[in-house]
Amino acid sequence: MAMLAAGPAMAQTPPRPVKVLVISMFGPEAKPWIEQLHLDQEIAVPGLSPDYPAVHCNADGVCQMTTGMGHANAAASTMALLWSRKFDLTKAYVLIAGIAGIDPAKGTLGSAAWARYLVDFGIQHEIDAREMPQGWISGYLGIGAKDPAGKPPLNYRTEVFQLNEDLLQAALALSKDAKLVDGDTAAAYRARYPDAPANQPPKVVQCDTLAGDTYWHGALIGQRAEAWVDLLTDGKGSYCTTQQEDNATFEALRRGEEAGLVDTKRVAVLRTASNFDRPHPGQTVAESLQAKSGGFLIAIANLTAVGAPFVQAVVRDWTAWQAGVPAAVH
Repeated sequence: MAMLAAGPAMAQTPPRPVKVLVISMFGPEAKPWIEQLHLDQEIAVPGLSPDYPAVHCNADGVCQMTTGMGHANAAASTMALLWSRKFDLTKAYVLIAGIAGIDPAKGTLGSAAWARYLVDFGIQHEIDAREMPQGWISGYLGIGAKDPAGKPPLNYRTEVFQLNEDLLQAALALSKDAKLVDGDTAAAYRARYPDAPANQPPKVVQCDTLAGDTYWHGALIGQRAEAWVDLLTDGKGSYCTTQQEDNATFEALRRGEEAGLVDTKRVAVLRTASNFDRPHPGQTVAESLQAKSGGFLIAIANLTAVGAPFVQAVVRDWTAWQAGVPAAVH
């Protein structure tokens, strides 16, 4: 094979400036963003999921990546994007947007929840409930804690994150009038829950999200989820949605921030409810887990119904947003 003659180094393509990066976890979550925001430019990035090997962008400075589902995929894909240095994310707003399960005491099918706290449900000890000590109300306890009620020392440093309050309030303000999608199947299913807000139409809410690769289900684990969020946020958080990725994605972004690649004060997290996390009266947990509730399609649709006003506001008023969250918005 002929060798190329030595010469001046080829010029490096400068990183592409990004105003908003949307992070999805799997294809159906990504599709509405790609279609509605006309993200018709594809940039391949080594190290992304083989199922989603390219970032999608448009000429307005909006890009979208799909990580693949679960903690490992979320962290690996986010790190690959950051260290590809193909994108200038130093002033970018990052919107993590995906579907989730929801506590029927906090929302309903199709509801859209903006998070203040990201809490990891997976970093715990677990003793099978059939073998747990007498008097314990749960077989879960924090690593380093003596019992389920004890707060652990948070040695992993990824157990809980608090998002930027100004950005959270801006996102809530921009989406408060969003017209959420609903469906007949979802309406009929939620009517089996006796209390509001579970039996009401979906709306935009603020409550917090819990991450963990185990796709758990049921009222008893749900009680532990509520207690865990309360414990790790010192009573300030409110458990609402359950998903698999957000703490992993945020930790990857936090490490990118340490390298000067991104700003975590510009990260927002939106989760829309595709299912309830526990059964309605007269339903078993197994039946609830496998139920066709009609929530999936409306949750997918409401990602953009609620998230797009935020993205569009940033792009439209970039002169104001590039320096930080404008005070007038929140």
